[in-house]
Amino acid sequence: MGRENPVKITPDTNVLVRAAAAVRDAASNDGIQAAQARSLLRDAELIAITAPALCEFVWVLQSVYKYSQSEIGQAIRTLSSVASVVCDRQMVEAGLRVLDQGGDFADGVIAFSGVAMGGDMFVSFDRQAVRILQKAGQEARLAG
Repeated sequence: MGRENPVKITPDTNVLVRAAAAVRDAASNDGIQAAQARSLLRDAELIAITAPALCEFVWVLQSVYKYSQSEIGQAIRTLSSVASVVCDRQMVEAGLRVLDQGGDFADGVIAFSGVAMGGDMFVSFDRQAVRILQKAGQEARLAG
C-alpha cells in the first residue's frame, strides 16, 4: 500500500528529539509536537539523517533529557534501523563504538569523517577521546 503524498525529508534535530524523547503529558505542547514528529517520520518515504543532526540529538538527549549513554545508543540504533532512514551507517557505527566505550558519539563521528576525507590521525585535547580511539585501533593523539 503506497503513501498518499510520499515525501523525502531531512529532519532537524528538534524533530528527532521530539519523536524519541518521553513525554509526560500528551496534551502539552511537547506532547503535541511529539505526536506530530512521530507522524511525520512514520509517513515519510525517505528520512535523510545528517551527521550534525545525530550529534546534536545525542547532546540534547544527554544534557537536557538526562538519558544514559546506553539509552542514547539504543535510540540511535532504533532510529537508524528504520527502513526509510538514510544515513552514513559506517559513521553511525563509529560514533556508537565510542559512545559504547563511555566516550562522546561526536568524537567517533569526527574521527571517522576525518579518515574518510584523508586525515591520518584524530587529534584532541580530550584525553578520554584519544584513549578510546587508540583502544579501538585508530590513530589518535593528544594535541598538547
